[in-house]
Amino acid sequence: MKKAVQFGAGNIGRGFIGAVLSSAGYKVVFADVVADLLDRINSRKEYTVHIRDNQNSDITISNISAVNSGSSEAINEIADADIVTTAVGLGILRFVAPAIAKGLILRRKSGIEKPLNIIACENGLRATSRLKELVIGQLDPETEAWINGNVGFPDAAVDRIVPPVHCEIPLDVAVEEYFEWDVEKSAFAGDIPEIKGMTPVDNLEAYIERKLFTLNTGHSTAAYIGKMKGYKTINESIGDKQIYEIVKGAMQQSGEGLVKKFNFDHERHFAYIERILRRFCNPYLKDDVDRVGREPLRKLAGNDRLILPMVTAKGFGLPYDNLLLSIGAALHFNNPDDKQSVEMLETISELGLAAAVSKFTGIASKDSLIAEIVDAYGRIETLTK
Repeated sequence: MKKAVQFGAGNIGRGFIGAVLSSAGYKVVFADVVADLLDRINSRKEYTVHIRDNQNSDITISNISAVNSGSSEAINEIADADIVTTAVGLGILRFVAPAIAKGLILRRKSGIEKPLNIIACENGLRATSRLKELVIGQLDPETEAWINGNVGFPDAAVDRIVPPVHCEIPLDVAVEEYFEWDVEKSAFAGDIPEIKGMTPVDNLEAYIERKLFTLNTGHSTAAYIGKMKGYKTINESIGDKQIYEIVKGAMQQSGEGLVKKFNFDHERHFAYIERILRRFCNPYLKDDVDRVGREPLRKLAGNDRLILPMVTAKGFGLPYDNLLLSIGAALHFNNPDDKQSVEMLETISELGLAAAVSKFTGIASKDSLIAEIVDAYGRIETLTK
């Protein structure tokens, strides 16, 4: 039987990537560091994915096991795996890379000739490419040369909302019905594996940006403005007509830039936006605004879901006032349990808003966008009172 090693046994790992791989006939070995979670997987050896949408259904995922991601067992599992995937968060890839590197070294020394593909399924641009750099930095020259032709690192775009909904059985997970997993066709080593639910594509950058700057832009906007108005969940926030209109406007303004940049069909892309708005309204998925809004500094980076869509729209001479409101709301995000939120607010207090915005976003301090963001910061505060 084919074997997959899935780094990250959290909700995304179990409810999305692990479930897709298991349904495609893979034995899935989850690699994580949470001891209780590993024990539950190894004890139960199955869990249920509860699809909660217009039509509800349940899928049992079985033939699974778990190992500590930093252990020799994880390295051994990688050595003879058919595919390795991650769903750990961009900031955790650097902790995953050493185990993958050791697994590749062992694989080469063991003379295993079947190709291996490693795919980072994260919310971010070219996450697999980032992981590849981290892995190569841990390899000896012989293994670095060996991976050419033997190991593929396809980048991917992933899309499924998997909030932390309480389930009676802790291993179970609730998800929306919709999902999308687009993977860079040209970067595979060997034959492209046939995995139902995984779509090999040619122009991956377009798919990555379409998802990141539509769903993630809208999701974050709903979270940040919802937080300011005292809402707890995304579906509560999106039920507020004022928030709905700003979220929709931000997604459409981002969409106009994407249409120009990638020559998307305008009607199809705007239908995609409407579909995502309906997903946000799913009453079964009570996604917490603090979870969606977490790590605001990462989301305010120049190449992420708030700043780059605004810069792209402006570059094409298109409106971006709703995107400015999204950014202004993000700068208000106040969650004492989120380290980046604390750091962001402290930096604003110490440097002043304009200097802090320049530091967070990478936008030059003399750029007129800084003043526009400062103005949006005040406007969103007024609008949400």
